[in-house]
Amino acid sequence: MKTTALAHGAVTLVNAIATGKGAAFGISLETKATVELNESGKISAKIKNFPDENTELIEICTKKVIEFLGVDYGVEIETESNIPNARGLKSSSAAANATVLAVAGSISREVSREIPDDMTLINLGIDAAIDAGVTITGALDDAAASYFGGYTITDNTQRKIVRSGEIEPLNVLLFVPDEKTYTQKVDVGITKRLAKGVDLAWQKAMNGRFNSALTLNGLLYSATLGRSIDTTLAAIDAGALAAGLCGTGPAVSALTKADPEKIKEAWKEFPGEIIETTVNNEKARVLE
Repeated sequence: MKTTALAHGAVTLVNAIATGKGAAFGISLETKATVELNESGKISAKIKNFPDENTELIEICTKKVIEFLGVDYGVEIETESNIPNARGLKSSSAAANATVLAVAGSISREVSREIPDDMTLINLGIDAAIDAGVTITGALDDAAASYFGGYTITDNTQRKIVRSGEIEPLNVLLFVPDEKTYTQKVDVGITKRLAKGVDLAWQKAMNGRFNSALTLNGLLYSATLGRSIDTTLAAIDAGALAAGLCGTGPAVSALTKADPEKIKEAWKEFPGEIIETTVNNEKARVLE
């Protein structure tokens, strides 16, 4: 019997690398993981349409769930996603969440037991991401926003969700350059220069001023990491409520209530893909 689980992507409100405190919100891009158990005791993983992509994160997630539940199944797992990889759009968090939920859901059906609680699953995915080297802070902010939807404000050093809830339905535009950026290659030391400014952005998020937090955070990290702010400024000039760097980039997000065509038109002069999506307030779930 196959079991499929779905988790959504997320976008940065405040990047936690500089201070250990972060914030993010869910978007409607998604990742699915499909699992089939067997008696081989081996884990076989692949990413649909991208057979050459590294599957280490998926494999470690699977192993951690098996160990946590104390079973000895073999697992065949395949993920598929419309979230661009290594662009700052939380593709790793979504993959981890979908994987742990699908594996846990499949095993729970097989042995007639409850699926572990949400925070246990999120933490198993975070532990796997740390082991796989795809995160610096543990990225609880990203993982929780991906899993629960809505917004999450976190202290990643304590692995604690400080505040969370649904976020206003908005259009989300993403400008996605061809370039990829892997979080583990970021110079953490240089981001410490941002600490005071990033803490201010985090406080803005805590006070519900998400638009200000997103824009301020994006400008700070762009300046320090040498990212162009041209697409951010173009989006704001075209009427975006907020715009800024996603994670460590290179993608940029823009939020708008109004027709997004003006922002899309402004971005057409820059080389890259434009993705249109929406805020997501739905929780990750087992589909079948």
